[in-house]
Amino acid sequence: MNTSRSRGRTPRTLRIAALAVLLTTGAFTPSASADSARTETPVGTSGGVTETVVRVKAPLPASFGARPAACDWLSYLRYRSSSGPASSADADRVLVAQPGILEGAGAFDSVARNTVTRAAEQGRHIEFWALDRRSNCLEDRTGIASGDQHTAVDYYYRGKQVQGRTFAGFVGNDKLGWMAKLGIEQTVRDEYTLLAAELPDQGVRKDKALCGGHSLGGVITGYFAAADFDGDPATTADAGHNQCAGYFALDTTVSTSLGDLSGSIPDDTNLPDVGLGYGVVQAGLDSGLLPRSLSAPVLLNPETMTLLAIAGVGALQNPGGQADLPSYLPANTNIEATNRFLFSKDTATFLTGSPAVKDFRLTNESILGSLMDDQSVPLAFLQSSVGFFDSGPITDKNFPAANGSSSQPGLFGTEYKAIPAEPHGPLYTWRNYDRVGDPDDPGYRSSDGTPFTAAGKEVTDIQELARSMAAQPLDFTEQYFPTKLVTDLELATSPQVKRLVVHPDGLTANPTLTVLAGDGLLAGRAPADLHPVIADGYQHLDVLTAAPVQNNGRPEPVSTALTEFARTPR
Repeated sequence: MNTSRSRGRTPRTLRIAALAVLLTTGAFTPSASADSARTETPVGTSGGVTETVVRVKAPLPASFGARPAACDWLSYLRYRSSSGPASSADADRVLVAQPGILEGAGAFDSVARNTVTRAAEQGRHIEFWALDRRSNCLEDRTGIASGDQHTAVDYYYRGKQVQGRTFAGFVGNDKLGWMAKLGIEQTVRDEYTLLAAELPDQGVRKDKALCGGHSLGGVITGYFAAADFDGDPATTADAGHNQCAGYFALDTTVSTSLGDLSGSIPDDTNLPDVGLGYGVVQAGLDSGLLPRSLSAPVLLNPETMTLLAIAGVGALQNPGGQADLPSYLPANTNIEATNRFLFSKDTATFLTGSPAVKDFRLTNESILGSLMDDQSVPLAFLQSSVGFFDSGPITDKNFPAANGSSSQPGLFGTEYKAIPAEPHGPLYTWRNYDRVGDPDDPGYRSSDGTPFTAAGKEVTDIQELARSMAAQPLDFTEQYFPTKLVTDLELATSPQVKRLVVHPDGLTANPTLTVLAGDGLLAGRAPADLHPVIADGYQHLDVLTAAPVQNNGRPEPVSTALTEFARTPR
């Protein structure tokens, strides 16, 4: 194997350390201020990067109504150089990142580590803050944090206790009344509150903070830049653009429009018809007649998103072992429909359910790859490039769209999809990103002769992805995404939303770095005036999950660009 490429793999000792952290997360004693308005809990230190989870008390206004106590706190993952200053205010730069749609802080794990490490190699100490939105407060990580796949399934789906705790169930719409008001205004307010609490000196924020995000996080950053936080437009020290020295956009743009994110919201979600107008939609959210969190019948709902993290646990726990997750999961309509959607090679297989995923012999890594790889999962905004199936015959996956079809490319992406061909056959293993193209690679091809993948198209280490999904105290996904956050943005021209753009010139008041995935949501239609950095071969999630060393032996381009942007003279 090419040694320059193998350096991108996560060392086994690091994987074990990450799992050990996962198993002992609750054993740390958090540091806290005298009034307990802030806690900071160690997660772990590896490769010169120290990670903590920070929680800052920030109660919602009384008008939001009853909500869990945890939802009056804001949380983020703090990554910093282990040899750097302990105080964020003393760092050279602080990158503050908003997650995308249905995305949590854990998704930034790899890009955060890569960026902090790259800067430290150059003698600079920067921090990366991966924000959680307030709605992530509803998630229960107890089963995942057990570090055991069967224990996690038993906890979430069979009512079994873990450490004396019983899962309260997935939260229904009737318990989400407070989220009816959780839109773009409160979201940007939360970011301002957090920044002001953690970096109280506005001059320090303006000098050192770089504000940005991934996917929908770019639009949120746009609204933040244009916002006014004291109610007086004439006083601008509180204006959003004066909290940041610059902006960064990861497979998105810093704007106040959803137009650049075509394909990021599937058509079959329960998103209400915004043609009804702002007042009617808001009344429906307030009354509960409309869904207060975004979901879809398969894959995109709290139950099935929990399965992604459980698959990550298995890939960490026993990567090459034969998976029993498909047969160990309980049988219900939601899980069955999701499995058929993901593992059916054609419409007939989807309708009959045969062969089913449990009819194939797959390793735990192969299960995770099936759920997240761009040659498998059909939804473009969920795709990463973590390698390919190995050790058995492969066939085309022509459901829900046929390979080579241009049907809905924004939603399904352009990569050919593949699936194991032999039920009850060989044990299908997973060829990690940095082994694609090696001499022993079978070089699988579609029925029309098109190679399913190539070394230049694979960029993410599957073990790093598993760590991000299963070994973080804050989730990779956002199980309860506020519907109002999307409807507000879709109703951007309504007076109720338009009034939030107080300082429109704030979007261009600071330098902006735009980094786009070469095969992501903006592929082929990148705004040239932004002079974007293009990460060739990357999918939408790869800008967050890519390994530090790529198959061409070069450093990972997203973190490289962020590091260079962070050194721009102040």
